[in-house]
Amino acid sequence: MAFRDAPDILTSRLRYEDSHTLERFLATGGYDGLRAAVARPADEIVEEVKTSGLRGRGGAGFATGQKWSFLPADVFPRYLVVNGDEGEPATFKDHMLIERDPHQLIEGIAIASYAIKCTKAFLYLRGEFALGHERMSRALREAYTHGALGRNVFGSGFDIDIVLHPGAGAYICGEETALLSSLEGFRGEPRIRPPFPAVKGLYQKPTVVNNVETLANMAWIVLNGGAAYAALGQGRSTGTRLLSLSGHVNRPGNYEVELAKSTFRDLFYDPALGGGIKGGREVKAFIPGGASAPWFGPDQLDCPLDLDEVQQRGSMMGSGSVVVMDETTCPVRAAWRITKFFAHESCGKCTPCREGSGWLEKVLRRIELGAGREEDLDLLLDVCDNLAPGLSWPPGQTTICVLGPSIPSPIYTSIRMFRDEYLTHVKEGGCPFS
Repeated sequence: MAFRDAPDILTSRLRYEDSHTLERFLATGGYDGLRAAVARPADEIVEEVKTSGLRGRGGAGFATGQKWSFLPADVFPRYLVVNGDEGEPATFKDHMLIERDPHQLIEGIAIASYAIKCTKAFLYLRGEFALGHERMSRALREAYTHGALGRNVFGSGFDIDIVLHPGAGAYICGEETALLSSLEGFRGEPRIRPPFPAVKGLYQKPTVVNNVETLANMAWIVLNGGAAYAALGQGRSTGTRLLSLSGHVNRPGNYEVELAKSTFRDLFYDPALGGGIKGGREVKAFIPGGASAPWFGPDQLDCPLDLDEVQQRGSMMGSGSVVVMDETTCPVRAAWRITKFFAHESCGKCTPCREGSGWLEKVLRRIELGAGREEDLDLLLDVCDNLAPGLSWPPGQTTICVLGPSIPSPIYTSIRMFRDEYLTHVKEGGCPFS
C-alpha cells in the first residue's frame, strides 16, 4: 500500500530507545535543517512552507504558510506560540512527539521563528505531560548549550528564546485564543475575533499559533524542499499525518501515513497498522477526527484519509484521533460519555455551550439509565439544533469558539445511525448492552 512507500518524516527516530537524547538527535541529522534554514533568507523559508501545502495538524487544517503571511509587515515584537495542550479525548500523537523526540520540535520551533522573524517563542505544554515536560526541559537546556537556541544561533546572527509554559489541564486551552489568555495569566476563555491572533495575539502583539505536529515537519521541508513534501499525498492534503488509532482494534497506537493514499479500511485492517478488529467482529461506527467529530458508519471505510474528502462526507480529520467502535458498542453510552466530557470542560463563557451541554448530558444519562422517554430523542435534536443550527458539518456558530457547536456531533449522528437502539433503551428501561 502507498503508505509503505512514504518517508517517515515525523517518526524516523522512534525506533531508537534513546530517541529523546541530543546524542541520538545529532547522530540522525538533527539540527541540519536549522543550520540550512538560517543560511537562507527568511522569506525563502516561508515560500518553501507555502509550496509544501502543509496544513495545520491541530484541528482546523488551515494552510501553515498562509497563516504565517497574515502577520502585519514590520510590526515587532511578534511571537510564535506552540500549542502542546492536546486535550482532545483519544488523541496522543503530540504527547508522543514531545516525549520521544523533543529536539525535533525544538528545531521546528526555531526554524518557524526564523521564518516569521520572531525572537521569542512560547511552548504551551499540557500540565499532565509530566515526562514530556521533564524531557523537554532537558532538551531545551541542551539546545542552548549546543548553540541551537539563544543568541547568534549557529553564528547566523539570529536570536531565539523558547519559554516552556505548563498549562493546568483545561480542554478549552487547546483553542488558540483561550490558550493565549491562559498564557497571559488569565482564565482560559476564548476571545472574540476579529482581531485575529496574527494581528493582536499574545500581549496584543502579532502572534502565530501552531500545533506541535505542524512544526515537527519543518526540518524535513527545509532539507528536502516544499515541492518534495507536496509530492506526498494528493490535492490539498499533502505530506504525511500522524493518526492516533484507538478503540476496538488489535493494534492501537500512533501511525504515520501518507495522506489521501490510503483509507480508513487500510488504517483499521492492515497488519502493519490497526491489525483488524478485536475478536474478528465488525465495525459498527468510527470517529474519524477526535471526539468532537461527527461519526461515520461502516459505509465510509473506503473513504480516503484526505482532509477535504472527509469534510465533504460530513465530518473532519481534526485532531488526528480515530476511534473504532465494534458491534458490541452501545451508541447511547458512547455519545453520553463524550457529551459528559464536553459539558465538564465547557469554560462557561457562552450561554449556549454552558447551559446546552449540561442539558444534553442529563437527557442522555436519563436514556442510558432507563428513565428515558421517546420524546427525549426529539428533545435532544432540538437542543442540538440550538447549539449548532442545521446539524451539519462544519457547524453553524452560536458561541465564540467552536466547542459549543461541536458538542452535538456525536449525539445527532448517533441518533441518525442508531435511532432504533435509542428507542430500545426507552422501551426496555435500560441499556441492552449492559
